[in-house]
Parts: sequence; C-alpha cells; structure tokens
Amino acid sequence: MKKIIIITALLGLIGAGCSKKDDSTTMVQKTENAVSTAADKTKDAAVDVKNAVSDKLTEWKLTPTDIKADLEKSGRVVRDKTVAVGEKVGGVVDNARIVTVINAKYVANSDLSALKINVDADNGVVTLNGTVKSAAFIGTAIELALDTDGVHQVVSLLKVEM
Repeated sequence: MKKIIIITALLGLIGAGCSKKDDSTTMVQKTENAVSTAADKTKDAAVDVKNAVSDKLTEWKLTPTDIKADLEKSGRVVRDKTVAVGEKVGGVVDNARIVTVINAKYVANSDLSALKINVDADNGVVTLNGTVKSAAFIGTAIELALDTDGVHQVVSLLKVEM
C-alpha cells in the first residue's frame, strides 16, 4: 500500500513537472510574440514619424532643391508658419524657452550639431547661424525650429560647410 502511494505521488510530481515545462514553453513563445509585436509597432511608428517629417519638409518647401535655390538667390532661407484654425495667436513668447527647446532638438538629431548652429529668438522669430553638412540639413534645422511652439518664422543664415 505504501509503495502504491509513493509511486502515485512520484507519477503526480512527474506529471506536474511536465505540465510546467509546457507552460514555460508557452511563456517563452508568448514573450517572443510580444517582443516581435513591439518591434513591429516601433518600426511602424518610426516610418510614421519619418513620413510626417518628409511631408512637413515638402509643405514648407524645405527640400534640398528648395534650400539650394534660396541660398543661390539671397544667401538665406526664410520660412513662415501659418497659424492653423483654433491655434493661439500672439501670447507671451518666452525667447529663452524657444532657444532651449530648439537646441535640445538639435542635440537629439544625430545629423545636426547644436555646437555648430547658433539659435536666437525674438518674439517668435528664430534666426539660425552656423554651418551644416548639406542643404538637406538646413531644411531639417529649419523644420525642427519651425515646428516649435511659439515660433512663427525662421530665418536661416546657415551655410553648407565645405
């Protein structure tokens, strides 16, 4: 009788161990699926951001061709941001906040150097001075500045470094 109880207990433990093994395999598969889904969502979000930036560059005429044409004509690039319906016009403009936010955007962008671009702000008008590696990066610098709360115009005196 004791032998039967011991054998039954051992079989129960073996069975429990097998079911836990199946559960762990299922957990591994669930984790792999979750990681794969998260990676796919991250890639999709990155594509959405890239498309949004590309749309703004085109809308604001900040493509490399547009930039080169402006530089050849006047040596500078000036863009105004139109105010959308429902957006606040005027209000208190904090020049120091605008400069800080734009510099932070330049630091976060690996193609731009916050050390090579000087940012000045005066009542929503931002002036950019310095150098970048290409005309495309002038467009990026203007887009990032123009897409900052409180900014309604960007004057770029940026030059392409030789």
